[in-house]
Amino acid sequence: MTSKHRIELVCPAGSLPALKTAVDNGADCVYVGFKDATNARNFTGLNFDAKAMREGINHAHARGCKVLLALNTYPQAENWADWTAAVDRAADFGIDAVILADPGLMAYARKTHPGLRLHLSVQGSATSYEAINYYHEQFGIQRAVLPRVLSLPQVEHVIAHTPVEIEVFGFGGLCVMVEGRCALSAYATGESPNCNGACSPGKHVRWEQTSQGMETRLNGILIDRFGEDERAGYPTLCKGRFDVNGETYYAIEEPTSLNTLELLPELVKAGIRAIKIEGRQRSPAYVAQVTRVWRAALDRIQQDATHFAVQPAWVAELDKVSEGRSHTLGAYYRPWK
Repeated sequence: MTSKHRIELVCPAGSLPALKTAVDNGADCVYVGFKDATNARNFTGLNFDAKAMREGINHAHARGCKVLLALNTYPQAENWADWTAAVDRAADFGIDAVILADPGLMAYARKTHPGLRLHLSVQGSATSYEAINYYHEQFGIQRAVLPRVLSLPQVEHVIAHTPVEIEVFGFGGLCVMVEGRCALSAYATGESPNCNGACSPGKHVRWEQTSQGMETRLNGILIDRFGEDERAGYPTLCKGRFDVNGETYYAIEEPTSLNTLELLPELVKAGIRAIKIEGRQRSPAYVAQVTRVWRAALDRIQQDATHFAVQPAWVAELDKVSEGRSHTLGAYYRPWK
């Protein structure tokens, strides 16, 4: 079991320090966003202005690392020009690939900047090879990031039937919805993550220590309450505790981190081209720790796949930065509900 291609490690960079940390710890690619709603991590204090973008690209390219730009939200009629301008800026900066979700933007990018490499974002919601092949034929998409709702056999089936490179999520916060189709938080905040770039915008999030524990609220709505021994997760509706028929529990999904280290041999055998680490909203320390572990794991399996084994030290390091209560294989080993 060996891969015909080097599997790229794609790491998050929500800031210039995080970018440099990812590059210096072994990332093959970093993915970034502009300081606006054109990307799906539109949080205050995150992302890149022009100066930081130039410095980050220079740092990465000088060390053989690619820079991918997430332009993966959906423009509206009144702000279409903001998104096309972002595509133009990406080309001017010398970005290695643009990660897109909106078909109109794909058409614009292909026509206006034919030499710009295009990737299909997880926000594009392509869960079948038919959909991926359509994006490839119509817009020249060269890589697709699969939503985190597919089982391992489904991932294998997609890879076997498309010429497009496939990138999968390997570690980080787990979105249990089909990305790009979820508007759950819009019912609480009035802002869609698909257009505004955040499913729980920071301005709507509140933490409060009460006599009953640490409470998290989204636009005033109680999402969860944590005891002293519980690790609090970021307040998103899909990972909140709900009162259902008099019983309070995580009705949709518990706050957990995706961790596919033990699946790495099967993912390599399936033919993935890249492993993505979630977490542009996380700290440079998180980026450093996760990048180091995954760099070591990928190097180990690509050097000697036959004797690959997950090292306890890797798991211990990832435990320190995991979101929520535990690790999970997510939908890779669980049916799509």
